[in-house]
Amino acid sequence: MPLANANIARHLTAMAASRPDAPALKIPRGRTRDGRIDYLTLSFAELDAEVTAWTTHLTARGLRRGDRTLLMVKAGLPLIAAAFALFRMGAVPVIIDPGMGLKSFLSCVERTQPRALLGIPLAQILSRVFPRRFRSVAVRIAAKNSLTARLAAPGAAATGARLEAENAATDVAAILFTSGSTGAPKGVVYEHGMFEAQVELIQRCYGITPGEIDLPMLPIFALFNPALGMTTVVPEIDPRHPSRVDPAKIVQAIRQEGVTNSFGSPTLWRIVADYCERERVTLPSLKRVLSAGAPVPASLWAAAPRFLTGGELHSPYGATEALPIASISATDRRASADGSALGRPVPSVAVKIVAIQDGPIAAIGDAVELPAGQIGEILVSGPMVTRSYDQLPEATAAAKVADPANGRFWHRMGDCGFLDADGVLWFCGRKVERVQTAYGTLHTEPCEQPFRVHPWVRRCALIGLGPPGAQTPALVVEPESKDFQDGLTLAKELRALVRNHPSAGAIRLFYFHLHFPVDVRHNAKIHRLTLAKWAARNQPVEPKD
Repeated sequence: MPLANANIARHLTAMAASRPDAPALKIPRGRTRDGRIDYLTLSFAELDAEVTAWTTHLTARGLRRGDRTLLMVKAGLPLIAAAFALFRMGAVPVIIDPGMGLKSFLSCVERTQPRALLGIPLAQILSRVFPRRFRSVAVRIAAKNSLTARLAAPGAAATGARLEAENAATDVAAILFTSGSTGAPKGVVYEHGMFEAQVELIQRCYGITPGEIDLPMLPIFALFNPALGMTTVVPEIDPRHPSRVDPAKIVQAIRQEGVTNSFGSPTLWRIVADYCERERVTLPSLKRVLSAGAPVPASLWAAAPRFLTGGELHSPYGATEALPIASISATDRRASADGSALGRPVPSVAVKIVAIQDGPIAAIGDAVELPAGQIGEILVSGPMVTRSYDQLPEATAAAKVADPANGRFWHRMGDCGFLDADGVLWFCGRKVERVQTAYGTLHTEPCEQPFRVHPWVRRCALIGLGPPGAQTPALVVEPESKDFQDGLTLAKELRALVRNHPSAGAIRLFYFHLHFPVDVRHNAKIHRLTLAKWAARNQPVEPKD
């Protein structure tokens, strides 16, 4: 039965009523004399009051229901309070990754056409320096760390502002941009009902209960916590450069605050795992670590039990357009040269594997579904699967498949994989990164896995040289050490590893690159197409068999 009011902000109101004094948010503000992290702590009631103050302030500044509002604020209290205030008044926050590069960022702004800008001083300056890109902006509002302290009478200001706008499940709630790791960033249109479905699925899938403590190393994941009843501990991390994180600060926060849950990319958790290994530290309070954004490497799966002494590593599968799709834990993980196991689809989510097509698929009946064990394109459908990209009808047509019989849509994940006989979903690589040779198609995961066992290989990437259909496969290697010099010896050892491998055995050309280009959001997804362009300008190492 549809909710009378599906506005996602109502969860904060409910938490403020049922658990008013429970801590909702902890924001680091320095160190105490004894070296502990000093946190500013807000209860759910105080966070609710902050959101109410923001709602009143934004309304007074001329924001209206349905207004697209470009949100350029700091992680933590400003992001959570401003986003929930916009949800509460029925406005639509537009959230764009700040690290995607100025050119891409400005293109996203111009295409989205926000009516309002709520941002830090740098955002305000950008809007003046590039007036054509921001020409749709009619209202500019300076972001503040907090508003409750600035209001003469917070209780009076809250009058009439606490109640959420009435929103149907199909009303637009937000526009969240993809990272653009294998193409231009796109604005994903989220509806209130989709957020609701995500909250329910995450709670059910991982058994999260109110009162847990979360350290989200991707800022946007903090927006789920008020609905889940979790305390958000803001990590000391620069979201623009997550791979530069100081693991000692992350470990201190987890141990000091008794953190039970944390989300972060495999790159971030490898940094934390290495630190724990060096310092012989464990994190017993953690019930679960969720790591996603790229396949979790075997080394991290192996290291996790040594520092997660009271919990387990999980890898959820999904994308900005559809999350979560499937999940796998260390307990049920399996290793195979045929791909990377993603786990079984979560409840209420359907998965199909269809024959790979590069063009649009108008209706699900036009797709050729493949049998178990056969690699194809991954399609998903469920209550949290988004329906469209903002202002991009061609991209929407390319990614969405209509299902007239069921009145729903399927999303093309852009990934290749297969379902095994037990219903477990496996990841084999991004569709655009597959290598199409004259003798068949090679996928990144099956080809790269056998090389990753070599102790000198930090990361590696399958690339294709030449036009699709006649590509020559090659491997680009990021060595473990910056002092790496002897490419020929390593190439010979790598070639020996795969000489008889069914797919990786075709690779005879090797390149060595000291710093892989990766996505900004997770610092984990390798830009293989960028590496292919780089390799085309350089000479490979080709060991003789």
